[in-house]
Amino acid sequence: MPRSLIWLFSIASGLSVANVYYAQPLLDALAGDFGISHAAIGGVVTATQLGCALALLFVVPLGDNVDRKRLMAIQLLALVAALISVGIAQTSSTLLAGMLATGMLGTAMTQGLIAYAASAASPHEQGRVIGAAQGGVFIGLLLARVFSGGISDIAGWRGVYLCAAVLMVIIAFPLWWKLPRLPDVPTVMSYPQLIGSMLTLLRKEKVLQVRGILALLMFAAFNIFWSALVLPLSSPPYNFSHTAIGAFGLAGVVGALAATRAGQWADRGYARNTSAAALVILLLAWWPLSLMDRSLGILLIGIVLLDLGGQALHVTNQSLIFRTRPEAHSRLVGLYMLFYATGSGFGAIGTTITYAAVGWQGVCLLGGTVSLLALLFWWITQKSVDQA
Repeated sequence: MPRSLIWLFSIASGLSVANVYYAQPLLDALAGDFGISHAAIGGVVTATQLGCALALLFVVPLGDNVDRKRLMAIQLLALVAALISVGIAQTSSTLLAGMLATGMLGTAMTQGLIAYAASAASPHEQGRVIGAAQGGVFIGLLLARVFSGGISDIAGWRGVYLCAAVLMVIIAFPLWWKLPRLPDVPTVMSYPQLIGSMLTLLRKEKVLQVRGILALLMFAAFNIFWSALVLPLSSPPYNFSHTAIGAFGLAGVVGALAATRAGQWADRGYARNTSAAALVILLLAWWPLSLMDRSLGILLIGIVLLDLGGQALHVTNQSLIFRTRPEAHSRLVGLYMLFYATGSGFGAIGTTITYAAVGWQGVCLLGGTVSLLALLFWWITQKSVDQA
């Protein structure tokens, strides 16, 4: 695959997923604008994750049944409309509906691109291509907070979503011109058959089951941190601006970049070792994160560790899952990421409630507990799944 096409998959995936995470540094601004309490504002993120779940169940699987390039164009135009609707929302119900649509279409675009890249890549380079595309997703997720914080300080939170709509229009042109045509689907199923086949895949594929649970726990831990971080940093003694809070995501890019080779390690037979190291790092990250009140430098170390562990595990998971059924890449990624969306939603709502009740140390204890559960689950199940 040409390097330019790999870069296009990576950049487009990053821009698409960023739409799902722009709200996190803006939670306090949204709470003030719409009169929502801090304990309940996590519902904005949860609405977005509900949209993610709907996309993974009912939209992403279409990539196994229809022309992916045409499907991508339709989803992109709909995503632009959803972003504009959030930017002009005047009531909390309209905001939540727009967030749900943004989560659904942003996720459909992102995971559709990951499945597209896996199908377009040759078997010997699949791990490398998936790692690069997934690296774009992780960096887009992290830089979304920097972009969101910076634009909101200049043009308000509404400006964030209107600018995001413009970015998606810009990326539409190279996607349409450069994405390769894939071979026609040999057997076209009806839509109910397509959706029903996902249950069969979930029931039969042991690797999908194990890696899906790991994704649920890992992304719950990830969202426990990022959804809560804005709350202490925007309050005394810090009183940081949205730009400063969003900039903390830059530290995570270091960890994400360091883990982009995890797919290649999985291809070489080191998936078990990579998974173990990633889960241990994810757990250890909560110790420096819990020391935020002593030093923001220690907080940055924790962010790097959290994103390093999360990215390495995520890329390894997808590399293993895509090996099982080449003809079902879209359905497999949809099912896998459904676990992710569930974990992210629970993490977002759980952490805001925890922070309101017991503060930052409670958030770190919650995140550490979830990370420990992930490590224990992997330890119990890893021997039952070949190379998992």
